[in-house]
Amino acid sequence: MSSIRVSLRTVGGVRTRVLSVGRRPRVVLLHGFGDSADTWRGVLADFAERGLAAMAVDLPGFGEADDLAPGPILPQLDAFLADLVTGRGGPVVLVGNSMGGTAALRAAQNPGLPLAGVVSIAAPGLHDSWMLRALDTNALPVWLYSALPVPAVAVRTVASAVIPRILYARPGSACPDTVARFADLVRDDQSTKALLVKGRTLLSELRDAYRPQDIRCPLTVVVGRKDKLVATQSGKRLHAEVPHSELRVLDDCGHCPQLDDPAGTADLIADFASGARERTLVS
Repeated sequence: MSSIRVSLRTVGGVRTRVLSVGRRPRVVLLHGFGDSADTWRGVLADFAERGLAAMAVDLPGFGEADDLAPGPILPQLDAFLADLVTGRGGPVVLVGNSMGGTAALRAAQNPGLPLAGVVSIAAPGLHDSWMLRALDTNALPVWLYSALPVPAVAVRTVASAVIPRILYARPGSACPDTVARFADLVRDDQSTKALLVKGRTLLSELRDAYRPQDIRCPLTVVVGRKDKLVATQSGKRLHAEVPHSELRVLDDCGHCPQLDDPAGTADLIADFASGARERTLVS
C-alpha cells in the first residue's frame, strides 16, 4: 500500500489536490508547467521511507486543480502560494521545478511570507533558452499549430516520442506513466490549443517575473547539466544575482531531476530543509 496520502483541499479559493507524507509537512513541492503533483511521487516515497514529511500540490490550472481564471498566470500562483504557506504553524521550505521554481522565487521576493528557504530547480526566464526562443522567434509556426486542426492520435504519438527526450537526461529511462500523463495534455485539438495559450501567456510574463535583489531567505539554485529546456546559465545567473545563494549543478539530470534521480533529489531537499533552522535571513 502506498504511504502517500491523497486529499482535496481549497487553497486561496482554488480547489486542488495534495499528495503528502509524514505529519505536519512544511516542505512544499511545486511542479512545472503542464505537470502535476504526481511528478514528486518518487521524492515523496523516499521521504516516507526516511520518516520525513513533505507535501506536493497541484497548482491552479494543472493536474486536478481548478482552472486558472482569464488573465495573467503568475499573480494567480502568487495568491495561491501565499495562502498555502501562511498559517502552517511555522516557516515553510518551498521547492519548485520549472514554473514551480518561478513561483517559489516570487514567493521568496515577498518578505511577508513565512519561508525558511527556497530550492529553485530549472526556473525559466533568467537567461536565453531553447524554450523561450521556440515561442518568440517561431511564433508563426506555433500559432499555426494552435489554429489548425491536428488529428489527436498523431499529436499523442509525436508527444509520446518527444516528451522523454525533452524532460529526461536519459530518454530510455522515462517512466511510461509520466510520458502518458504529459501526452494526455494534448489528447485532442481543443486541449492542445488551450495548453499552448497558457504556455505563451506564462512565457510572456517571465520577462518581468523576478526581483533577485529582494530575495532574503536561504536559497539553493539547482540546474541540470543535461537540461534541454532551460539553459544551465539561467541558474548561474540567478546564483550570481543572489550572493547568499548556493548553486548545485547536477551532472546527470535534465529539466526534471525529480524524474531522473528521485533519491538524489530527495537527498538534496532533505539536506536543505534540515539546515533551514540554522540559516538566518539576510538583512
